[in-house]
Amino acid sequence: MSAKISALTSGFKLLVALGAVITFAGCSSLPPAPKEAASAEYSYKIGPGDNLNIVVWRNPELSMNVPVRPDGKISAPLIDDLNAMGKDSTALARDIEKELAKFIRDPVVTVIVTSFVGPYSEQIRVVGAAAKPQILAYKQKMTILDVMIAVGGITDFADGNRASILRTAENNKQYQVRLKDLIKNGDVSANVEMKPGDVVIIPQSWF
Repeated sequence: MSAKISALTSGFKLLVALGAVITFAGCSSLPPAPKEAASAEYSYKIGPGDNLNIVVWRNPELSMNVPVRPDGKISAPLIDDLNAMGKDSTALARDIEKELAKFIRDPVVTVIVTSFVGPYSEQIRVVGAAAKPQILAYKQKMTILDVMIAVGGITDFADGNRASILRTAENNKQYQVRLKDLIKNGDVSANVEMKPGDVVIIPQSWF
């Protein structure tokens, strides 16, 4: 008899817990994401996977296209293992000039980023019930709509209006985003700007 009572009690607790989860799923206590988030001072930072065109004025033999290795470094003529990750193109050009100055007089270097991935800390990650969850390179003024187009939208089982943005640039603060309203209903008021390092979390619907 006591075993039956214990089982019934456990079952009741489970139903209460599920009810609490479902109730929470029907609403969100998260603040809405701000419409504008991009910084006017943003400057693109180089990351692993980027391709760089290094131009050394009057020294075409030292000019070349190089990839940024997974460790964030580059190698070029007269340059071994120079860190590029997290620098903008101007800062990297100055560092290359310092290295080349050991071999040639007054080098003038220009660095042009020709393909963009960016550092891991600035990439946009989309997880959960997206059609194609993936990692995207951040672009200035990128919006949640741009992100949704890149990942193919949300699945039929997504609870789009309970989606959220985890903003790593703000100590992992979370904001609510209304993806269903934006994608399914065309409500452009639900479109918001992204910040570098944002994580878009799309839960599944309970129904």
